[in-house]
Amino acid sequence: SNMCHESSGTALTESIGIGKGSVTVEDLVLADLIVIAGQNPGTNHPRMLSILEKAKGRGAQIIAVNPLPEAGLMRFKDPQKVHGVIGDGVPIADEFVQIRLGGDMALFAGLGRLLLEADDRAPGTVVDRDFVAAHSAGFADYERRTRAVDLTEVAEATGIDRAQLERVAAKMAGARRIVVCWAMGLTQHKHAVPTISEISNVLLMRGMIGKPGAGLCPVRGHSNVQGDRTMGIWEKMPETFLTALDDRFGISSPRKHGLDTVDAIRAMRDGKAKVFMAMGGNFASATPDTVVTEAALRKCALTVQVSTKLNRSHLVHGHTALILPSLGRTDRDVQAGGKQQVSVEDSMSMVHLSRGSLHPPSDQVRSEVSIVCQLARTLLGPGHPVPWERFNADYDTIRDAIAAVVPGCADYNRRVREPDGFQLPHPPRDSRDFPTTTGKANFSTYPIEWVPVPSGRLVLQTLRSHDQYNTTIYGLDDRYRGVKGGRRVVFVNPADLEALGLTDGDRVDLVSEFTDADGRTQERRADDFAVVSYSTPVGNAAAYYPETNPLVPLDHTAAKSNTPVSKAVVIRLERRPWAG
Repeated sequence: SNMCHESSGTALTESIGIGKGSVTVEDLVLADLIVIAGQNPGTNHPRMLSILEKAKGRGAQIIAVNPLPEAGLMRFKDPQKVHGVIGDGVPIADEFVQIRLGGDMALFAGLGRLLLEADDRAPGTVVDRDFVAAHSAGFADYERRTRAVDLTEVAEATGIDRAQLERVAAKMAGARRIVVCWAMGLTQHKHAVPTISEISNVLLMRGMIGKPGAGLCPVRGHSNVQGDRTMGIWEKMPETFLTALDDRFGISSPRKHGLDTVDAIRAMRDGKAKVFMAMGGNFASATPDTVVTEAALRKCALTVQVSTKLNRSHLVHGHTALILPSLGRTDRDVQAGGKQQVSVEDSMSMVHLSRGSLHPPSDQVRSEVSIVCQLARTLLGPGHPVPWERFNADYDTIRDAIAAVVPGCADYNRRVREPDGFQLPHPPRDSRDFPTTTGKANFSTYPIEWVPVPSGRLVLQTLRSHDQYNTTIYGLDDRYRGVKGGRRVVFVNPADLEALGLTDGDRVDLVSEFTDADGRTQERRADDFAVVSYSTPVGNAAAYYPETNPLVPLDHTAAKSNTPVSKAVVIRLERRPWAG
């Protein structure tokens, strides 16, 4: 539950009172400045590129903040348009900020100082004083801390020179509608929550929330990552949700909080959890510390995988193992009540139906809904107050129950059948109401953190290839980065290769180094990678996951969110002995 955007949810809940982004697709199109930080739409969210192209056509400027130059942001060729087939594509990014890993918090803190100074020169033109006075709390403390930000430290933390920092600040000062987008390049750091809070600070200072074409945009990977949380898939559900659930069904929900991903692995490792059940996904390949995770799964008495396709996790199992094949969202799903449709929520809080039309792989394959309902009826008995058989027969009855429990879902079945579905309420966006502890949008004053590079070492980020979706690998080529026929590669700056006595094509082992809570140095290994000379920031490296997941220690997690820190792993490169 906390692998991707838990840091976003934690930071945004503190800042604006709701852990979701505040923008729609229309806002992106209307924005005159879009900042894309720690996100590679070309490899991770390709549909977003067409939205950015549309925004560019309306005059928007786009700033890409990333350690690696991403082909999709530099020049986009839409395959659905003529110019995308025969032309050179459309330039997307107006400014590429090649930032050092972990330097994003310092970047936005430095921009905050320059924006305050720009407002000093032209009072009232940069800081939205009306918004700050009416809708925010903590601005005085934020302003005092931000004016003291050391821009020399910002340059060291980010690797960005003063001229580019001032250029980006000028663009932000002159924009009337700003959207900042981010993904796991920001969320998977030790200081991820403060980093995202710093982004909120800059946008709140400029009044860029609750107005068209502006706002905060954490980009989740696929529909229902966000919807899971809306529907209660969280180990720490609030009392209001549990009370509504109990009132609707006449049950008593457990109040004891459960375990997130990292703590679940620890519980299995320590023998405190004996049964593991996965609804979809590839847990063994998606999680950190592969050796530890696989050993933990094998200690279980029972592992159950509900899956549409076979994957690595099916081979990493407990004493008893079950694989329950399930229908995918694209498969036709017919139950006793007729053909069924599931509903999903995307990153923009839009809820819509998903209609499967493909012939199922077998008449024996059940839907995920059917598996859950039949399992519940068997375990809890026919007298249980939740109508499992009715839910199984007709998914509309589930949506009727959701309408009675989940805020914003009233009249669910009618609204979800509108042409574009419906949008869940978002008080900060809709009315500038902020359900925080103060009742206002909160400025934060976290100490600035960044990731220094130890001598003789590199800081590694894990990432996807172009031919990959999550842990599903479709091929061995990465045409965006010029890699063909292999995935065990590590991208390193030419200056670092020279300093380390390596050359392009050398074979190396990657060894991560981490100090645990007891002050002991731990090491993890991933063997036999080819070095690729590449335009990374000096001191930084990159390699594909899941091949490099073994390098991420289980206890290397973000403060507050407990998200694995996969974007800042200290490694050394060990040359492999020549075996000619």
